[in-house]
Amino acid sequence: MFRCGGCGKKQEFVNSGRFRVNANGKSVDVWLIYRCKKCKHSKNLTIYERTNPGRIPMELFECFMNNDMDAATEYGRNIDFLKKNNAEFM
Repeated sequence: MFRCGGCGKKQEFVNSGRFRVNANGKSVDVWLIYRCKKCKHSKNLTIYERTNPGRIPMELFECFMNNDMDAATEYGRNIDFLKKNNAEFM
């Protein structure tokens, strides 16, 4: 559960299976996109922040760029990753 910016209260979010990759100069940000079950508002969960692209394994980077469902599922099941992004569990 996360606080939803659309609903304005804590809601259940679901893994969209999609990544957002943003390059800024010599660094890259990578997020896994989650969506509110109720209103579909999106929330980006940080995977990499301001990271040199050379530090991300090329195979993994390609998974992000191609919205690899297996990679998205793996991140979505990683409790440490979710806790790092302030997920609350029921």
